[in-house]
Amino acid sequence: MIRFVLIIAFVTCFLIASIPIFLAEWLIGKRWPYAREISSLRIVQWALKVIAWLAGTRLTVIGEEHVPKDTPVLYISNHRSYFDIILTYARCPRPTGYVAKKEMLKIPLLSRWMKFLHCQFLDRSDLRAGLKMILSCVDLIKNGVSITIFPEGTRGKGSNELEMLPFHEGSFKVATKSGCPIIPIAISGSSAIFEDHKPYVRRRDVTIEYGAPIYPAQLSKEDQKALGKYTQGVIEEMLRGQLQSI
Repeated sequence: MIRFVLIIAFVTCFLIASIPIFLAEWLIGKRWPYAREISSLRIVQWALKVIAWLAGTRLTVIGEEHVPKDTPVLYISNHRSYFDIILTYARCPRPTGYVAKKEMLKIPLLSRWMKFLHCQFLDRSDLRAGLKMILSCVDLIKNGVSITIFPEGTRGKGSNELEMLPFHEGSFKVATKSGCPIIPIAISGSSAIFEDHKPYVRRRDVTIEYGAPIYPAQLSKEDQKALGKYTQGVIEEMLRGQLQSI
């Protein structure tokens, strides 16, 4: 329980202390937009690293050399924990927006940081809004901002790390319409930090593995038509390898 309390206290203090930072970031962005993006990214990444440290997370990272540093990408990951966002965003090498549920807009200060970082908010009950959000993500990719999507649509709650909900194929239009590569991410062990025993935060081992870039145009026509299923298969194989090595 101590870890949980420390994390809540840190997040609260960070958000309150960041109020004057918003003004400074806004002023920087008026003249140097890219500088503001990078500074906002690094500030938030620092905070996320502190949260991971407070949680006692022991992180193993595999295949990070697969992530391009000079071009935006679409990150696609399995999803079992809130810590998936904390741990992966802390490692993004360039401005990156995450697709989040629209309910996050109700959280003051946090939602402001998310907007600064190009996060997109999805109304899962509104198909038209979902299509508009996909097009916004495509525009961001074309302007140099990477996008991260958890295409299961929600956190997996099964006891087996290999259990994943079907990937929503619509998520992959971000890659097919923008021409960017897909970076598959396989995360194991993250639910053991918090979700498996709420409200306690436990010191646990987590593995994040980045797969080789997937270029949709280079796949067979069959795999292009079922890009979500294909990518999910790649992530499942990475998870199998992680679990076998334990």
